[in-house]
Amino acid sequence: MTMKLGKDKGNNGDLVFASFNQDYGCIACATQRGFCIFNSDPLKERFRRDFENGGIGIVEMLFRSNILGLVGSGTNSKFPENKAMIWDDYQNKCIAELEFKSEVKAIKLRRDRIVVVLESKVYVYNFADLQLLHQIETVSNPKGLCALSAGSNIVLATPGTKPGTVHVEAYELKTNHVINAHNNALTQIVLNSDGSKLATASEKGTLVRIFDTKTGTQIKELRRGADKAEIHSLAFSPNSDWICVSSDKGTVHIYGITPENSIVEETSPKKDESKTRVSSFSFMKEILPSYFSSEWSFASFHVPESHSICAFSGDSNHIIVVCADGSYYKYTFDKVKGGECKQDTVAKFLPK
Repeated sequence: MTMKLGKDKGNNGDLVFASFNQDYGCIACATQRGFCIFNSDPLKERFRRDFENGGIGIVEMLFRSNILGLVGSGTNSKFPENKAMIWDDYQNKCIAELEFKSEVKAIKLRRDRIVVVLESKVYVYNFADLQLLHQIETVSNPKGLCALSAGSNIVLATPGTKPGTVHVEAYELKTNHVINAHNNALTQIVLNSDGSKLATASEKGTLVRIFDTKTGTQIKELRRGADKAEIHSLAFSPNSDWICVSSDKGTVHIYGITPENSIVEETSPKKDESKTRVSSFSFMKEILPSYFSSEWSFASFHVPESHSICAFSGDSNHIIVVCADGSYYKYTFDKVKGGECKQDTVAKFLPK
């Protein structure tokens, strides 16, 4: 999950972009001067690079290695916006570049693939020799939405050619699906680590849907709320038992995904509190609106800054939140009782 800030957005004048790496162990930040990498838990700066001749617009890590994907940020930029640069921090230089006719919206890395996202096309390259392997047409995608699995199976999810649809490529299985995820345009696409599950959100922002990538079938429908919101991030826990969601309401929600974490709402407080609440009208989901059949969050908390991204800290019950104003939060949720989460840490990773 990533947080891309326009020059007129965010409360921190230096932060342009932030993202977690594949295992959520690091936070990568692009600034108007360069980039910096932090350990996510505990929060600690690992290294930074400040350039004399411009800033960075996008920075993506390759796990915790010395290899990063960089893209420029327009005016006063270190690199052009139409180039995807592969940076080796040990050598302190770019070791490869891919040039395009239009602006690069996102770059995703794994040890064997480089994925570059343009506004209406996605390119897949072999990492070793930069050979172009695949091109995927998409609907207009100004946010650069794209998800790439981190595990042994190569699974790629991109917007489809129609709003609200997702194109899923499972390269080892040599299969693909087009999933009709939402009626409205997508705002988030996320895969779990092994690529078996896909989570999506639309510009309406009331529902998060989870799909099986092998079959394209819907597994879960999770309700953030009844009013419209912009969902800024989705993140699966490493074991895929949980998912966390942040939105412009400033609230972070945690949901249980596995079947044992979902029972009917009216019985959960008495018989088993360690469950995501499901409407007691769910047995009538075929004839009632989705409001009555979707699942509500198991735990939640609120942060002051409305633009944020969230992720899990390892397999634990800790949630890390990185905000546009340069603030950092760590919360703990009770896997048995749920409810309001406990704040553990508040810090600033970038000063104003």
